[in-house]
Amino acid sequence: MRRIALLNQKGGVGKTTSTVNLAAALAAEGHRTLVLDLDPQAHATLHLGLLPGRSGPSLYDVLTQGMPLEEVRREVAPNLYICGSHIDLAGAELELINMVGRETILRDQLEADTESFEYVLMDCPPSLSILTLNALCAAKEVLIPLQAHFLALHGLSKLLETINLVAKRVNRELRVAGVLLCLYDAGTRLGGEVIEDLDRFFDGRRSAPMPWSDAQVYRTRIRRNIRLAECPSFGQSIFQYAPSSRGAEDYASLAAELQGREPASLWIGSGARAHGSDGAREDAPTARIA
Repeated sequence: MRRIALLNQKGGVGKTTSTVNLAAALAAEGHRTLVLDLDPQAHATLHLGLLPGRSGPSLYDVLTQGMPLEEVRREVAPNLYICGSHIDLAGAELELINMVGRETILRDQLEADTESFEYVLMDCPPSLSILTLNALCAAKEVLIPLQAHFLALHGLSKLLETINLVAKRVNRELRVAGVLLCLYDAGTRLGGEVIEDLDRFFDGRRSAPMPWSDAQVYRTRIRRNIRLAECPSFGQSIFQYAPSSRGAEDYASLAAELQGREPASLWIGSGARAHGSDGAREDAPTARIA
């Protein structure tokens, strides 16, 4: 089982979109895949067609009441399951404040679960909370969705420090699998500079024994695509809503790359500028990770 937390402490970078549609791509290939929606906003839950509070118990019940995952899990498509969220999760931190081992509740529940899944994808809230710590303790890999501009890069070092701290103290198996560029405009100068900056950042740290020593910048990039913005309002993944769209092509490519296969031909050997985005070339200052 591969347990992957999708995490970025900055909101609006494509985290939930990537969680849902990567999971849908893996499920479409026949892999049993489970989504854990740890964000109290419940956007992944809504994206997959469930109404928080009306679809039965949620991860709130798992974390605060010890309810087994099997009682919360719902099948939303062939091979695709979700344990949904609820606004009550926002109060879970206070409810768990005096509980010993509160950071490992989710990990313990996953290990006790009798169902077998090939992939577990966790949609984390955009903050460092007890919910995020539960995901990082339960995960073995972190995938970082990132928008290709300076402000999105600015907090990456801090995020990696957080991951390193969790790896040192609680979960020594945790590692950063890679960075995924979302909302990507291939025709812009800034997009290329961000990729170069990320490559330099990780290449300069390969020798250090850190959780991100083997991290990659995925060759697949998720291009801006209106269909990706539309499909959550229909409670569908991109593969249900617009299977021939660029969004579906990109997430299918990411699923292939995640499994060690070649990405879509669009991205093979691509530099900073692959064709097919909606962006226009422009001058921009060089971005730097800080």
